[in-house]
Amino acid sequence: MKLVSIFFISLIKIYQLIFSPFLGRSCRFDPSCSNYAIISIKKFGIFKSFFLIIKRIFKCHPWGDSGYDPVPDK
Repeated sequence: MKLVSIFFISLIKIYQLIFSPFLGRSCRFDPSCSNYAIISIKKFGIFKSFFLIIKRIFKCHPWGDSGYDPVPDK
């Protein structure tokens, strides 16, 4: 795994450990958006994952979908 991917995964894990417990379980999707980001970065690297993560975040609004939304296979 590239250093830039490790860096961004580390930032997400810090968010999960420090900030997420105070916010509570508020993600509409499974896996949560932060776990989705980690899985995506591990699978595709940071550059392709950036667009998948942004697309996922834009789905998160009161009129959007919810439930199981896995990282795509390709």
